Amino acid sequence: MTRRRLTYAGVAIAALAALLGLWRWRSASSAGEVHYETAKVDRGRVVAKVTATGTLSALVTVQVGSQVSGRISELRADFNSRVRKGEVIARIDPQLFRAAVAQAKANTVAAEGNLAKARAQAADADRQLGRTRQLAERNLVAAADLDTAQANADGARAGVQAAQGTLAQTRAALQQAQVNLGYTDIVSPTNGVVISRNVDVGQTVAASLQAPILFVIAEDLAKMQVDTSVAEADVGRLRAGMPATFTVDAYPNEVFSGTVRQVRNASTTVQNVVTYDAVVDVANPELKLKPGMTATVTFVYAQRDDVLRVPNAALRFRPPPGLKRPVQGAQAQEAAAPAGQGARAAARPDRSGGDGARARPEGGRTVWVLRGEARDPVPVAVQTGITDGSATELVSGDLREGDAVVTDATGGAASGRQGGGGGAMRRGPF
Repeated sequence: MTRRRLTYAGVAIAALAALLGLWRWRSASSAGEVHYETAKVDRGRVVAKVTATGTLSALVTVQVGSQVSGRISELRADFNSRVRKGEVIARIDPQLFRAAVAQAKANTVAAEGNLAKARAQAADADRQLGRTRQLAERNLVAAADLDTAQANADGARAGVQAAQGTLAQTRAALQQAQVNLGYTDIVSPTNGVVISRNVDVGQTVAASLQAPILFVIAEDLAKMQVDTSVAEADVGRLRAGMPATFTVDAYPNEVFSGTVRQVRNASTTVQNVVTYDAVVDVANPELKLKPGMTATVTFVYAQRDDVLRVPNAALRFRPPPGLKRPVQGAQAQEAAAPAGQGARAAARPDRSGGDGARARPEGGRTVWVLRGEARDPVPVAVQTGITDGSATELVSGDLREGDAVVTDATGGAASGRQGGGGGAMRRGPF
């Protein structure tokens, strides 16, 4: 029994050793192969754009406050109410202010009476001065009596001026009391829609330190704007008048359009990130968009139609050491290329203008292309234009539509993944 178990154990160990040897042999064989992932060079549109987030708001938003303190006695507007300029939308209890007006009127009447009394006294003092002068001319009164009469007349005229000043003060107080009474009617300063109401009937508002905000009125919701935060690295690509598109969470399948009105010079720094406000004008005829919505905005600053495109993963690919070889210059390959290959990327000047799209210098980028019967990677120098983040325009270089450019290599001398993902995958030796 023991011998049989030993025999079985020996057979099992031999089988495991054979399987291990086979696995190592296959691993060594496969390690010598290089596996390439490739993508096709195609022709189409390349759109270079900048994305940013922003907030929708009305073009003109007015905060309506209160100039006087008191208790809200009446509300005539609510959320979403349409109001017109000069319309009363709320009222503060006017009883105290009416009493203040009545008291100011009484003070004014009293001041007018004091002025009349002062004028009468001044007239009497002038008459007394006249009689005293006549008697003094006949030497019937002493000179001191004449001086006393003159002083009384001057004092009476000064009393008239003082009464006139008091009357002016009481009239000013009356006007102030009437103005404060008028402030108890809260009126709309513009035509628009009430988007916020912050008070209720019976609530007391205090305007001693600052005017409390009772309502927020949007002038015209059919015309809105998006205030976007654009990173400082991208703000140089924006300019006034360029188109923009955006989406909001409320309508995820609908794209809205707008126009950049201005790029403001004031910067905002949050956690060492500098952004600038780009204001986008938006038409809102159906009133779908509402103030405060978050918008994801896209600015298209360059566009190329019907150009050769290479995946960005191919531009990022770096070959393993065993595949490195001299790079073929773009101009030499174009000179050696047969005539009539119109599908190749013809060398042409940079058409970017001032829209931010810049072609790299010739030979600045290298892509690896599978060519020949052996399908070995061949390095090709190219000149690139604008990019949309996934594909880049080819300005010049020995590439044609349909070429298989390498985006990654594994196995053989390649250790791990060399480039970015993406593109069609090819496996096995070529």
